[in-house]
Amino acid sequence: MDAAERRQAIAEMLSRSGGPVPAAALAARLGVSRQVIVGDVALLRASGAEITATPRGYVAGGERGSRRTLACVHDMEGMERELNIMVDNGCTVLDVVIEHAVYGQLTGELHLRSRRDVAEFMRRVREEGAAPLSALTGGIHLHTLLCPDEEALERTKTELREAGILLGD
Repeated sequence: MDAAERRQAIAEMLSRSGGPVPAAALAARLGVSRQVIVGDVALLRASGAEITATPRGYVAGGERGSRRTLACVHDMEGMERELNIMVDNGCTVLDVVIEHAVYGQLTGELHLRSRRDVAEFMRRVREEGAAPLSALTGGIHLHTLLCPDEEALERTKTELREAGILLGD
């Protein structure tokens, strides 16, 4: 298999996956190194392919639903509750965004769709001792959500407001 065939195979595997696929899994399946996969994905993106890198792997294609941005504020203990409220109401948490004083806008890709995704994300945060991006901004941050409908967004906003997490609604 040459490089072009391998990139086509990566694009096909991602489009059929239905969820994130780690670079290591693609590498094992195609018999190359993880770094080769990273390079191939970079080339696919440069050629216009919609591929997003998430903490759990690569995701291909556009998402269905309405994109909405919510401003939130909480401490470390509120993070899991916030994310679970969002996914419990049917929304996908696409990212977290902060405004950094020096670097400007910083975005972390999340692509969390379920409580299982949230639990895995939180496990990794704890395991790595990672601070959330919002720790740089006193807990203030944005989330881009993909919501199946306006009702899901309104339920999410109501629960976040009740939890004291929704900022300036």
